[in-house]
Amino acid sequence: MTSPIQISPVVSDLSARERATYLTPTLSALADENRLTIVLSLADGAMTNKQLQEATGLSQALVSHHVAALRAAGLVEATPRGRSNLVSICCEQLAAPVQWLAHLATLTPEGQKACCSETTIPAASAVTDAD
Repeated sequence: MTSPIQISPVVSDLSARERATYLTPTLSALADENRLTIVLSLADGAMTNKQLQEATGLSQALVSHHVAALRAAGLVEATPRGRSNLVSICCEQLAAPVQWLAHLATLTPEGQKACCSETTIPAASAVTDAD
């Protein structure tokens, strides 16, 4: 028998509307597929814009555009390194949304089961656009 997940509830004196207002900029920034691709690419470590271009297949202009949006949302930071910038994830900004979503996921028995089981991401051939 599986015991329920014990995730501490997120403590806040904010109303649901205020929490939504607080979380929306971060979640909105991550809702863009190109931005999420950049963040996921940075999960392995900091990269220059050129390395992000190679890792993501995006053009230089798109990488710069999306890195600027991620910086504005506080999700990444850029540190000067020679003639380029080293882009890295700001984990602190990701912490609150992850904590809230983890808490929400465990509010039902089904959610607790899902959190306890291993998740498999579909193979590239199984991922399709929803038309």
